Parts: sequence; structure tokens; C-alpha cells
Amino acid sequence: MKIFQKLISILFALVLYSASHASADAYNATIRVFKNAGESGSFFDNSYGYAVFPTIGKGGVGIGGAHGKGGVFVAGIQVGEASVTQLTIGFQLGGQAYSQIIFFKDKRAFDEFTSGQFEFGAQATAVAITAGVSAGASTAGSSASASGDRDSATTVGGYYKGMAVFTIAKGGLMYEATLGGQKYSYKALSKPTI
Repeated sequence: MKIFQKLISILFALVLYSASHASADAYNATIRVFKNAGESGSFFDNSYGYAVFPTIGKGGVGIGGAHGKGGVFVAGIQVGEASVTQLTIGFQLGGQAYSQIIFFKDKRAFDEFTSGQFEFGAQATAVAITAGVSAGASTAGSSASASGDRDSATTVGGYYKGMAVFTIAKGGLMYEATLGGQKYSYKALSKPTI
């Protein structure tokens, strides 16, 4: 049992460390990937703003978690910082890292996300995965996508309740059948970054 507890502690530490720092260079590199990843590229010109998370680390053994930090942008200018946290319970083993971007269709969706503690439940997300295939379904419909590597990732998806979410796997291997939602927190910058 002590080995199990140590393994969980190590996985959580790796998750938190891998996603603890986000810089302007990381934001720019991640934005470039999403701009060149098929349908997600068209959202930059047709959205009120977006939140970008260069690296979200995820890991678990029975109980798991994910964490990442990112920036929130309106008209290409960073106006705030955000973090994402997820706790999952269920069959899971391993760790992975991925990038995520959330587009806000209008000011109402942006205001909802930046109002404090925002949480996604089981809504559908469109996923672009490196060297793999992803599919998702919910009451909003279904989606699927595939790609060969990070530089040739493709995305498929649309807005759901004013937000569109795209992810691209960066690495790792994780087996899971879990329940859990992502919670986001937001902090406005005192002086927006150009």
C-alpha cells in the first residue's frame, strides 16, 4: 500500500511540475500549432477571445489529476491568466501531457469563463491527437479526429454553449475510464500584455 501511495505522490508531483510554467514563447508556439491545425485555425478570426494552455499534465493510478496554467487573450492581447485543475476517480494508469485552447464565441461566453471558478462537466470536446484517433459524443452531438504528429495535427469541432475546446496530445500514455470535470480559475492582468 505504501508503494501505491508513493507512486500516486510521484505522479501528482510530475503533473504539477510539467504544467507549472507558461511563458509568452510557450503561448506563441501553442497558438501557432492550433492556427495550423485545421478547423481550429478559423476560430481565431471568428471568436471574441480564447484561453490557451501550452501544457496540461495529467496522471493517475486509480485516483488522478491534471493541472496546467495558461493565458487568456482578447483580440490577440493577453488580458489575464488562467489555471485548470481536474480530479478523476476510476480506472486509470499512467500520465500524459497535452495542449488545450478554449475559444469564446462572444463576450457573454468570455464573461462566463472569467467570472471566477468556471467548470466544464461532460460537454463534448473536439480533440486533435498526435499519432492517434479520438472520438467523443454527448447530447451536443459527436465528433472524431485523427492526425499524424504535432506539426500536422488536424482538428474538427464547433461551439457548444458559446465555447469551443480543442486539445493536442504532446506525449505520454494513459489508460483510463474516469469521471471528472475540469475547473478553471481566472485572474485579470493589471496591465494587458501585447
